[in-house]
Amino acid sequence: MAVFKVEAELRDDVGKGASRRLRHAGLIPVVLYGGDRDPRNLTLEHNKVLHMVEDEAFFSSIIEFSADGGKKQKVVLKDVQRHPSKPVIMHMDFLRVNDKQEITMQVPLHFLGGEESPAGKSSKVMIDYQMNEVEIICLPGALPEYIEVDVAEFSAGDNLHLSDIKLPEGVALVAFTHGDDSHDAVVVSTSAIGQVEEAVSEDEAPAADEVEATEQSKDSE
Repeated sequence: MAVFKVEAELRDDVGKGASRRLRHAGLIPVVLYGGDRDPRNLTLEHNKVLHMVEDEAFFSSIIEFSADGGKKQKVVLKDVQRHPSKPVIMHMDFLRVNDKQEITMQVPLHFLGGEESPAGKSSKVMIDYQMNEVEIICLPGALPEYIEVDVAEFSAGDNLHLSDIKLPEGVALVAFTHGDDSHDAVVVSTSAIGQVEEAVSEDEAPAADEVEATEQSKDSE
């Protein structure tokens, strides 16, 4: 498992104006909360963090966090706000974790063997991956970076539901904490690819009077 270390600095000024000034200075406004301690307003160096968020594991790992050179603590990333059109992180939220308390996280799914499966090799079948992550609950020590889903034996007509996913020990799906199976959503499905002939629709076809006018125009020439 990858180990991420994040060093933050305390900040006293808060609000939209303060956050804007921090971003202009190459810093990210950060809030650290959770546990039995008060939330803290912090900053992180933007360029260092931008490199970290390129790694998928950063979003589903226990992060070693420290502020102003103080005591290191374990946290997880809970929220990232990005600029809609620029590679800029606008804000981040981190949650303190306790080794003895369960946490809820979104974890990515890694699908294995799809292209080599009978469905994947068929030109008449399309594999539809309907989910790319799942919400889990576990103790911090059991948090997986990702969950593997084997679809190497997938054939036409096969479907895979949440209940079919093999979870690591100590990990449960939040969907099933409701006490029933009504949330057993489809994760992967297959569908047939029909052979559709190209045809001009009635809306696209020229009207009869247009055809007649065209023919008359040719005759006049």
